[in-house]
Amino acid sequence: MSSVAVLTQESFNEHRSGLLPEQSGGDEDALPTYKDAFPPLPEKAASPEGTQESANAWTSKIRPLKSSVITQVFHVPLEERKYKDINQFGEGDQAKVCVDIMHKTGAHLELSMAKDQGLSIMVSGKLDAVMKARKEIVSRLQTQASATVAIPKEHHRFVIGKNGEKLQELELKTATKIQIPRPDDPSNQIKISGTKEGLEKAKHEILLISAEQDKRAVERVNIDKVYHPFITGAYNKLVGEMMQETGARINVPPPSVNKTEIVITGEKEQVALAVAMIKKIYEEKKKNATTIAVEVKKSQHKYVIGPKGNTLQEILERTGVSVEIPPSDSSSETVILRGEPDRLGQALTEVYAKANSYTVSSVSAPSWLHRFIIGKKGQNLAKITQQMPKVHIEFTEGEDKITLEGPTKDLQMVQSQIEAIVTDLVSRMDYAEISVDPKFHRHLIGKGGVNINRIKELHKVTVRIPPDNEKSNLIRIEGDPQGVQEAKKELLELASRMENERTKDLIIEQRFHRAIIGQKGEKIKEVRDKFPEVIINFPDPAQKSDIVQLRGPRTEVEKCSKFMQKMVAEMVENSFSVSVPIFKQFHKNIIGKGGANIKKIREETNTKIDLPAENSNSEMIVITGKKANCEAARNRILAIQKELANITEVEVSIPSKLHNSLIGSKGRFVRSIMEECGGVHIHFPTEGSGIDKVTIRGPVEDVEKAKQQLLALAEEKQTKSHTAELRAKPEYHKFLIGKGGGNIRKVRDSTGARIIFPTADDQDQELITVVGTEEAVREAQKELEELIKSLDNVVEDTMSVDPKHHRYFVARRGQVLRDLADEYGGVMVSFPRTGSQSDKVTLKGAKECVEAAKKRMQEIIEDLDAQVTMECVIPQKFHRSIMGPKGSRIQQITRDHNVQIKFPDREDVQVKEPGDPAAPKKCDVIVISGRKERCEAAIEALKALVPVTIEVEVPFELHRYIIGQKGSGIRKMMDEFEVNIQVPAPELQSDIISITGLANHLDRAKEGLLERVKELQAEQEDRALRSFKLTITVDPKYHPKIIGRKGAIITNIRTEHDVNIQFPEKNDENQDQITITGYEHKATAARDAIQAIVDELEEMISEDITLDSRVHARIIGARGKGIRKIMDEFKVDLRFPQSGAADPNIVTVMGRPELVDEAIDHLLNLEEEYMADVVESAKMAHIRPSGSSAAAMDESRGSSKGFVVREAPWTTGSEKVRHLTEPSDLFMKPKIAWHPTLLEGRPSGH
Repeated sequence: MSSVAVLTQESFNEHRSGLLPEQSGGDEDALPTYKDAFPPLPEKAASPEGTQESANAWTSKIRPLKSSVITQVFHVPLEERKYKDINQFGEGDQAKVCVDIMHKTGAHLELSMAKDQGLSIMVSGKLDAVMKARKEIVSRLQTQASATVAIPKEHHRFVIGKNGEKLQELELKTATKIQIPRPDDPSNQIKISGTKEGLEKAKHEILLISAEQDKRAVERVNIDKVYHPFITGAYNKLVGEMMQETGARINVPPPSVNKTEIVITGEKEQVALAVAMIKKIYEEKKKNATTIAVEVKKSQHKYVIGPKGNTLQEILERTGVSVEIPPSDSSSETVILRGEPDRLGQALTEVYAKANSYTVSSVSAPSWLHRFIIGKKGQNLAKITQQMPKVHIEFTEGEDKITLEGPTKDLQMVQSQIEAIVTDLVSRMDYAEISVDPKFHRHLIGKGGVNINRIKELHKVTVRIPPDNEKSNLIRIEGDPQGVQEAKKELLELASRMENERTKDLIIEQRFHRAIIGQKGEKIKEVRDKFPEVIINFPDPAQKSDIVQLRGPRTEVEKCSKFMQKMVAEMVENSFSVSVPIFKQFHKNIIGKGGANIKKIREETNTKIDLPAENSNSEMIVITGKKANCEAARNRILAIQKELANITEVEVSIPSKLHNSLIGSKGRFVRSIMEECGGVHIHFPTEGSGIDKVTIRGPVEDVEKAKQQLLALAEEKQTKSHTAELRAKPEYHKFLIGKGGGNIRKVRDSTGARIIFPTADDQDQELITVVGTEEAVREAQKELEELIKSLDNVVEDTMSVDPKHHRYFVARRGQVLRDLADEYGGVMVSFPRTGSQSDKVTLKGAKECVEAAKKRMQEIIEDLDAQVTMECVIPQKFHRSIMGPKGSRIQQITRDHNVQIKFPDREDVQVKEPGDPAAPKKCDVIVISGRKERCEAAIEALKALVPVTIEVEVPFELHRYIIGQKGSGIRKMMDEFEVNIQVPAPELQSDIISITGLANHLDRAKEGLLERVKELQAEQEDRALRSFKLTITVDPKYHPKIIGRKGAIITNIRTEHDVNIQFPEKNDENQDQITITGYEHKATAARDAIQAIVDELEEMISEDITLDSRVHARIIGARGKGIRKIMDEFKVDLRFPQSGAADPNIVTVMGRPELVDEAIDHLLNLEEEYMADVVESAKMAHIRPSGSSAAAMDESRGSSKGFVVREAPWTTGSEKVRHLTEPSDLFMKPKIAWHPTLLEGRPSGH
């Protein structure tokens, strides 16, 4: 370990001032040696004789370090072990307990078994952890015993100790649990529990404590309070000496406690000795001491007492006289001095000296100036208090005075300083108070204090606006008189303007409020920043109000109102909405792969497009934005649908007055036509537009059908239309409609009336509406009522179903039966229990429904009997692609062909099937069940889904570009064309790329790949053109100039000509070669630009001038600002000499001849100006102030040589003693060199 002494200028001067002249001028032999002054550290190799003394100098106070980790071994005999199962050693409860103890205490435990089956436990860790672990071991691994020990009740507190510390220590030490009766319990029995060994130890310790207390004695002596100071002595020294001498403890009540009893405790002999000594002092003082009473002003008592009573103790120590001061709550001013008669005079003098050493005074100062006197964060006051720390300065709020208290001399100086400050402030400060309604205060302050801060800074004043809770209208302005008047005027103008402010209510639909406010309020913040004087209040969203309130100056409110109305108009324009009905199956095509199509439409048309959820029955796509944009987006979406399907669009002319009746209540009529005609879309023009054209869109046949129905219905409405309503249970509706609408079509065809059933959204699910001519409606109503009446007639019937088919009907939680119930008026079908061989199936429901259900079940049974199972062999590697995402493709085939398809389990590569190698593998066979013709159609559909592979020839060098960074390029193509693209491994050097996918996707993928190849080949040609290189030879000294400051010039050339310019590295052979890469014509242009700079540089000249080195730093300026300014102004380069240069005054100026001359003239003018300052400073440095304290001290000291040692390591043969005399030798300032290369782009040019 090394020790470092730091010598500063101040400490050196302090050291010099402490040397006496006779010491510095004495005999050299009297000087200490270097080894005496700085003893060396001890070394192991040194001889004992030579180093003993010096080693002791360093090591006498060093204590040996002790390890903080200790190890103890505890033994638990077999008979005291809690867990005695020897077979479970190291794995039973005992081991768990040990692990728990280690976690709890942090100590490390190791268990071992002795020959006598006793347990040895080695515990390692810090002392505290080991003791805690020992206690845990004893309580948890050893059997416990208990015992009691009786000691006198008054000794119990000594066993407990202060804050229970002694008791805790005992329990840790003996590893026992000790229970001491409560103070209110008369019992003197202490209960101990633990091991036998621990019990004995604890008993012994407790009895020892009790025995020790038996030897002790307590004595109480009553001594008059006035004599207590003589017994304690000054600063309690005397009582301390008595306690040390006798060994007894003496407790003297403090002066603030009005008790006369002194308590002495300890051994009987010690106590007796201490009592005798106290009584002797008391008797002696009582006999010899006399008193005198003097009057001292109450306000001066505190100066006699001193801080913490130190002054009283000081007087007692010096004179042996006790000074008695009346209590602070007493009005008495009498101070009593008690002591030896010959000492009282001296003590009285000291009391008066202390009482009069402090003075109280006050300075008149208006209360509003107090904070200016104190200064910001007490800065002004701190300057005074630092000089005169004993003076206390007190400011009282609301009073026009400052109270000072302190030593008379210091107080007078402080008083004069504060009076001067007050006079100065009164002469140049003023204040004004104005009355402004509190409701305008926050507007005067402005958001974030912007208004008030501007006024404060502009007029250099302080403005105090009362807080809201004060309800005061008084605003106070303080500062420079002129500034106060200007600020007052401005504030009054602001207030009057606010009194004339206007409130305006804007009606803005609530749906736009959130859009105006913006996310996290960023949009409304822009509006508020634009109109800072206007307050904008939005209603609470819960109020459902459209009123937005603006408040502020009339003109600003008007401007803000117009601005916000314009914003709302834009929002209204952008919130135009149009709904486009698109067949559900085409939604995924409109979305595109990864949302590509919909994203593109949104971006290009600048609209918001919302599609219904996948599980929703809605086909409407909602487009929001500007009307023109919405129309464009709508046309693009319809175009996609038209491309994908045989969709046609026709327009039918129907008088607009009939539109509402054709649409029906909540669109029920038109919806029934759309559903009946295969889900065509019928679009009526906006209500009130007067347009007759109705648009029908959908497959050709369905559109024609819908057109005929619409025209027929319109004709009916024009001639005579009639409506009737009837009710039926919702479960009958499907049966009434019939499969594919067959039943209801029969009724319509026979009667000519239209029947409209409720949709899932309608509230009344039982209401059926019949529309048509009066006669047609009456006939249709009659037929339907008969049908409904018959449905209400519930019957029960049975049929026979072969048990082998039962499973089909009840499988998948009875899905087939649920479908039958939905379709046939809620008919209930009951199959016999599983296991019973009965073929009887019961049907219960309306007679027609039961008959229809029976018929349908017979059809299903016929299908099941006619069912065949066929196999389709497709290699297993294609199964996943055939299934499609989440099995969507296979589900579609199953629905379309009404078959069951079962895929085989995946083949285990470990197990090879024996048999005919030509036979198909089990894992390749897909099983299809259903009617023969349907199975065959499903097989064809499956085979159409088998991916096909084609090969495309692509030059090998382009493969890595096709793959793209981290495979992004090839991934994009695979996603876009829904194929798999396989690029051969680089080591094969093959040109063949394989594309695998569905046959109808391959052609598009191949075209896309070849298109990408063309793009890459074009890029390659472009890269070849861009890689043209040429070199230009330029002297390295010009390189920094070509680069420019921070690379500005070369970056400009690179950007302008779109080229890469490379300068030589430091270790390159050709240091003069600059390489330019890019298109040939651009590289040539860049070369010409560089050559032009070089030509200009070669015209420049270089001249050396002599400038005194003392002015270099000033010319250079802070961080080179000065020199940069000169270089920029005169368009020259300046080079100053580096440190250690042969001639430090030579400065080089480079540039065009006429500019160099101008720069030299400017530099010489600056030198002349700065040198005058240098000479002036040098003169001032030689003049010392006469009569200064420093000079006086120098004279009194004489010529001091400083601190001197002999035989120091730095002395040579001729130089025995080194003097540290001149502090300037110790504090040399480093020379700073400056060079213009620090400002250049590249230092290599110098």
